[in-house]
Amino acid sequence: MVTDNLRKPSFMYALSMLVAAIAVISIGILAFDAPIQILMFISMLVLIPFMMGLGFTYKQVEKSMMTSMGKALQPGIILLTVGILIGAWIASGTVPTLIYYGIHAISPQFFLVTTLLFCSLVSVATGTSWGTIGTAGVAMMGVGTTLGIPVGLTAGAIISGAYFGDKMSPLSDTTNLAPTVTGGELFSHIKHMLWTTIPAYIITALIFTFIGLKYHAGTVDAENVLQLTTYLKENFHLGIVPLIPIVVLIALLVLKKPAIPSIFIGAAVGGIIAMIYQGFSFSDTITIFYSGYQVESGIEMVDSLLQRGGLTSMLPLIALFLFALGLGGMLAESGVLEALIASFADKIHHTGTLVFVTIMVSYATLAIGGSVYFSTVMGGTLMRPIFERLNLKPENLSRILEDTGTQSASLVPWTGSGLYTSGALGIATGAYLPFCFLALITPLVSLFYGITGLTMTKYETPKKQKKQAVTTVEA
Repeated sequence: MVTDNLRKPSFMYALSMLVAAIAVISIGILAFDAPIQILMFISMLVLIPFMMGLGFTYKQVEKSMMTSMGKALQPGIILLTVGILIGAWIASGTVPTLIYYGIHAISPQFFLVTTLLFCSLVSVATGTSWGTIGTAGVAMMGVGTTLGIPVGLTAGAIISGAYFGDKMSPLSDTTNLAPTVTGGELFSHIKHMLWTTIPAYIITALIFTFIGLKYHAGTVDAENVLQLTTYLKENFHLGIVPLIPIVVLIALLVLKKPAIPSIFIGAAVGGIIAMIYQGFSFSDTITIFYSGYQVESGIEMVDSLLQRGGLTSMLPLIALFLFALGLGGMLAESGVLEALIASFADKIHHTGTLVFVTIMVSYATLAIGGSVYFSTVMGGTLMRPIFERLNLKPENLSRILEDTGTQSASLVPWTGSGLYTSGALGIATGAYLPFCFLALITPLVSLFYGITGLTMTKYETPKKQKKQAVTTVEA
């Protein structure tokens, strides 16, 4: 927030800051194909003179960056731990076992909808999209590849299922955060989300079922599948024992144990099985923890599926996460978001307009802040007074925040969720974004309700409003 001794940006000044940051990233990617990490860093430098123009000292600007970047520590460690887990689970035979038996058990025609349902069940039970993507998701990516399913489609089904649970499970942190920020109650929030999520989920399941019908036994490259299954059977001890790490990790997550030690314990159990059951030495296992599982089988499908993981595989993602949070911190501290919203807040009088604006604010704060938590907190804080002015209950706002920010967290490449999902599944964000149907459809359902007024619950008696004065000094 902007302190009293600093100038607040005018609408045009705030817009100029936002456009400058976006322009650096957009031009860098489109014109020069530059790495997004360096573009984020340059954007931070570009905003420094803008903030100093508002009266900030360089030390204050630096503090806004560092404070926000400090929030990357916990998710950064989670990313590193997941990298270790992926490598460990390949070496332990966990991922190879799931791939081997998945190939034989799942029909290509119903693979996509099966993946959607499986990941939904895991995420509802555990309350974590990251845990679901890093376990069930990694395995289903391997199965889908061998069945001839495009990786983007498979990832779309995985992400849709994983974020369904991230929204609907009372164990999820985002599901608890949204009603807290908006002044609502947890189970009122969950029940209200059913109106948008269930229709969108049914449509998503039908789409994946319909698309899956084009894939059948004839689409499977039998020779490649035979090479893969033969290699897995000959080079790994498959069966029940390699599945123990999954049971351990899911049990810890269901018991709501802290994420970082839970994931590492799951990786450690995988490492132990890799040594005792698969024959790796302690030195080999530690190397896999650090740099991932390495294989040169001469079989393209085997190498592409198994050569991944390790702590170092997550380092580029963490760099991007740091710069994204730093950029978001600067924009938030300078008052850019408040200035932009204050310019039109008093003009919103209809639920349809309000829902549309809230959706846009949620997406914008997600992109600017690089975090679903930033999006939820900022979106809820900025839009809550307008919902109260229109006598709308808080579950309306919390539902929109989840329908947009939470579900779309993995669709923005530089958010923590986008970085994690891309790294864990081994696929670029742009390749799976068009197939994340649940994230694309739910906001449309939400907007429909806003336009028609359906399910937009109101207080029986008007809620007393607090008049807010916004003072803007031209900068």
